[in-house]
Amino acid sequence: MAVRHRLISTDPRSVWAVLEDGTRYADWVVGTSESKPVRGHWPQLGSAIGYEVRLGPLKLHNESVVRHVVPGELLELEAKAGPLGTARIAIELRPWGDQCLVKVDEHPLRGAGGLVHNVAVEAVIQIRHRAMLARLAHLVESEAAEAEERRALGQVVPEPDAGGARG
Repeated sequence: MAVRHRLISTDPRSVWAVLEDGTRYADWVVGTSESKPVRGHWPQLGSAIGYEVRLGPLKLHNESVVRHVVPGELLELEAKAGPLGTARIAIELRPWGDQCLVKVDEHPLRGAGGLVHNVAVEAVIQIRHRAMLARLAHLVESEAAEAEERRALGQVVPEPDAGGARG
């Protein structure tokens, strides 16, 4: 079972906002492209998003189905990869001070992925998760910094008192 975590310098609400947008899945999940909702309202139970995975010249059309969700805290997916089988992927968010601890836990469920699962495959999954969490952190932290910059620029400066002297 591949478990990886990362501390992200923003609150869990900001991280969840990215996770709950099915069109952004390909922005942070390594190896995927062009994600879009294909069933239900993401991330409600049973909803699914479709995406493409490229392995060299090979293109696989996969989908991930929500199997368990606790809004703002936990998203458990079954990633379906055709002939490669399926995997359970759990993404847990925990407040950590004013930051967010994100934990990803993945393991194969069915198919070829389960049959060839070994220490080497586990190492590859760990590398993928490290990159995936780095992408998620960069995305969320960049958006938080932009929001903070917009807020700072948009602050209202109080007018001088009406009774005060003007020069």
